[in-house]
Amino acid sequence: MNRDGGKSGKLGKPKVVVLGAGSLFFGRQSIWQMVTSPYLNEGTLALVDTDEARLNKLLKLARMAAAEHGVKLAVEGSTDRRDVLKDADFVVLSFAKDTVKYRGIDCTVSEKYGIRMCSGDTIGPGGIFRAMRELPVIMESVRDIENMCPDAWVINYINPSAVHGIALSRYAPKLKSFALCDGLHMPHVERNYLRRSGLIGEAGQLTEDVSRRFDLRIAGVNHFTWMLKAEFDGKDIAPLIAESLRKAAETGTDGGDRGAKAAYNDAIGYELYGIFGYIPTCVAHTKEYVRFWQGLGKTVEPVPPLHIWETEERYKRHDEMWKQVDAFITGRKPISEFKTAFGPDHATDIIENMVGGLGKPFYINTVNRGAVSNMSGDAFLELLCDVTMEGIVPRPVGEMPRGIRGMQELVLDTHELTAEAVVERSFVKLRRAMMTDPLVSSIGDADHIIRELLEQEREALPAYWYE
Repeated sequence: MNRDGGKSGKLGKPKVVVLGAGSLFFGRQSIWQMVTSPYLNEGTLALVDTDEARLNKLLKLARMAAAEHGVKLAVEGSTDRRDVLKDADFVVLSFAKDTVKYRGIDCTVSEKYGIRMCSGDTIGPGGIFRAMRELPVIMESVRDIENMCPDAWVINYINPSAVHGIALSRYAPKLKSFALCDGLHMPHVERNYLRRSGLIGEAGQLTEDVSRRFDLRIAGVNHFTWMLKAEFDGKDIAPLIAESLRKAAETGTDGGDRGAKAAYNDAIGYELYGIFGYIPTCVAHTKEYVRFWQGLGKTVEPVPPLHIWETEERYKRHDEMWKQVDAFITGRKPISEFKTAFGPDHATDIIENMVGGLGKPFYINTVNRGAVSNMSGDAFLELLCDVTMEGIVPRPVGEMPRGIRGMQELVLDTHELTAEAVVERSFVKLRRAMMTDPLVSSIGDADHIIRELLEQEREALPAYWYE
């Protein structure tokens, strides 16, 4: 590694490799932080994407941004990861080929058999089949990393994040790895809940003193996390946060976004709080992990069944993002505006923290190691951790409440079986994972879903599923 030679153990000129630079939700922000961070902008950003045209656009954007800010950031790129992996300090996995198309297929076929998915990329048939598409490529990448930069930190940013994180920890145990989701990005998550509680205003700042007084404990499987404790100056403020959910649901504000992942989130969050006594912290996905909004009940509910993932709308969003990139690189939008167009990303925030030895905690997906005291040590959970170049240490959480814990274990079993099925190329375990999944209620329907998705996604799946 490119250390500074001092006693701090910090990295002087870190090399960050992004596999899947064309991922617009991360690629643009990774450029922003590598350019603007004084801990990163004298290092190297290596972008990899199999789509050469898109790769070249982002390489041009990165070089223009670095020149505009007058930093020494070296920018490399290739369609072949092996060209740039050597000497990497961090490798971020962020690829997903034709994900909008195939998530649409996953959701459409599943809906045909009564399974409703608003996101379809981490649980249900959609989560299983996305892992079938992405995890083989992850494991191929891992073998190259093991050979070319075995000391690098490997950060998985690809859903289903827990499935892929489990696979990395189990099948590449010598690598230093963890998995990420941007839903619990610190310190924003603290600030958001303090605003919900009314303890700071919408424009209020989260100072170090305020943060120290806020004991927030969140844990669970990725996308199925729960607020297990929220105390400010020793007072439980979870009821205040829950009340804000109730009011938002009652007034119909509900975040303002009526897309499938956003619809009725406040109402659902408050309903789950009323049932289990704890607030779900990732409702956009959690509502897909539970069976209550699948539309299977006989009673008319105040919250309707889940909306289905909107494929065409997602294509439009991606097109708009590429138009923004094109505007910068063609000069229609001044590159001087790049700095205000984006902001820090969860992955690069963590990399900056590790490189600079900044001592900030972050929510990451890793093995439990006793943080949740009544779940197994190897349970793969999203936990607040101290993350340094030397390693990851989850902070203590306490017990997972009964009821929620049972659902967590079922989700973990589904995820672990999915990882095993893909890496071991086992159709038996694939079928077992599908039957274990909390959204599946019919063996016959599940078998039909498997057959139809295998047929419709042949171009995206490894040949061994058809042998």
